[in-house]
Amino acid sequence: MSDLSGPPDEPADRRADGAVLPLVYDELRRLAAARLADDPAGASLDPTALVHEAYLRLAAAGRWQSDRHYFHAAARAMRRILVDRARAKGAAKRGHGCARTNLDTAPAAPALDLVALDDALTVLAAEDPQAAELVHLRFFAGRTRDQAAELLGISPRQADRAWAFARAWLYARLADP
Repeated sequence: MSDLSGPPDEPADRRADGAVLPLVYDELRRLAAARLADDPAGASLDPTALVHEAYLRLAAAGRWQSDRHYFHAAARAMRRILVDRARAKGAAKRGHGCARTNLDTAPAAPALDLVALDDALTVLAAEDPQAAELVHLRFFAGRTRDQAAELLGISPRQADRAWAFARAWLYARLADP
């Protein structure tokens, strides 16, 4: 993927606006599809809609200095959208507490509670910002360990340690009732 800051002779306004979308659209769509893969069929948000909504939020936010800056912002935008959707679905007026059951298929794994994950990530960010950012990049932006380490400016070994800590911390936090 090319640097989002564009060629040096390209005007900054062109690099910061709609010229960025073609450069990153396929990557953002792949990430959105990965994030939504576990959602049940017929969910109200599909990967294309998630990418478009994230892009609208990103376009309104401003200029991007690099791939790193853009993917940090993209991960945060997708997280906010997914958490907002999860909160909306959990609202009392929409049957909060009632589980939908499809009698033809059994769920392979319990659904992830994005609202609880969001709350836990907020607390983790206060305790260990680097570990929280690593979770954003790995979980919400779909980056590999090496890609996330590079974006954070740390070694892969440091990323392994931060990832192990974040996973254990989140597991303990989300397992508590």
